[in-house]
Amino acid sequence: MASIDLKKSYPDYRATTTPSRVTVPSRPYLLADGEGDPNTAGVYRACVQSLYPLAYAVRAAVKEATGDAYTVMPLEGLWWADDMSRFSVEAKDDWRWTLMICLPDAVASVDVPDVLARTTATKALPAGDRVRYEHFGDGDTAQVLHVGPYAAEAPTVAGLHEFVAAEGLVLAGTHHEIYLSDPRRAAPERMRTIIRQPVQPPPPLWVHDAPLA
Repeated sequence: MASIDLKKSYPDYRATTTPSRVTVPSRPYLLADGEGDPNTAGVYRACVQSLYPLAYAVRAAVKEATGDAYTVMPLEGLWWADDMSRFSVEAKDDWRWTLMICLPDAVASVDVPDVLARTTATKALPAGDRVRYEHFGDGDTAQVLHVGPYAAEAPTVAGLHEFVAAEGLVLAGTHHEIYLSDPRRAAPERMRTIIRQPVQPPPPLWVHDAPLA
């Protein structure tokens, strides 16, 4: 029986405290959308409490179909606001987010939507109806490992944005975080979070033709 550890298989899950460029391909995920302050919005906790049981149900189905076992991946989050010019750590009530758990390619051997439907029908999941299965990829990105509490991410994010600018690129897409540490077990100063930001070349500068003499 094979054992799959995606964190070791995928190089983009091995970020360091030095910013770097990576290309992240499209991969299968379980995802759930919501909005509001994750510290107070009940839907955030409900989504977390639904994603993990469904991720384990998919893992069990893959093991039954293929004999392969894999480690369920850590929680990830995409964060944005309708008006990104007003997006800030202080305005948490305006946040929109997507929580995600990455799946291995081996899930192609099972009917994931059917697994989700059957599990949601038999388990009391507070946000099971919000969880969906689809592919997602950041593409060309810059990322860095933040070590410390979530509330202290701002300097790390600023440093990542400075790296992007130094590379001659601009921000694109949504702020992406991968939570490598369990906040229930790790001390705040030892928390490890990958901060990932999609990037792209800046738009071209248009030069008007000089008028004819």
